[in-house]
Amino acid sequence: MNKLFTSVAIAASLCAAIISVDQAEAKKVTATVNMKSFRGPPAYVALYLTKPDGQFHSTVAVRGGKQKYRRHLRGWFRGVSKSGRPVDGVSGASVGSGRSFEVQADIADALLNAGYKLHVDTAVEDVADYRGEATLELNPDKSQASARGKGFVKSVTISH
Repeated sequence: MNKLFTSVAIAASLCAAIISVDQAEAKKVTATVNMKSFRGPPAYVALYLTKPDGQFHSTVAVRGGKQKYRRHLRGWFRGVSKSGRPVDGVSGASVGSGRSFEVQADIADALLNAGYKLHVDTAVEDVADYRGEATLELNPDKSQASARGKGFVKSVTISH
């Protein structure tokens, strides 16, 4: 399991499974996550894609440095564990109260408007964990879509 998470720390690019080799067959998507004000240490955040049947597809980004707390990102952790694939995606520091961050990805056209969804899970040590904090369907017909979070996330917006 440690090998699995070591690759997160090393990862410098987005998941190869969602990056199209031919850029003409992909759309650049930006996900912006705005956190609510909350008490406690900075939040761990995972952004990941699921297939139309709800099964884990790939990691887009994981924020938070200590591997032992990533298991609290329950939906993402379960998906990664079951997939048997190494974790690859953008990694970074945990996200503090009231802060925001952006992640850009080239999403293959085949995943757009095909029922794939972007999920956000969050966890704050000794406070709470939110699986499926926010979920957005990937839809190429809308240049922007937003969802409110259920816990630490104020909003998530995807645009292209």
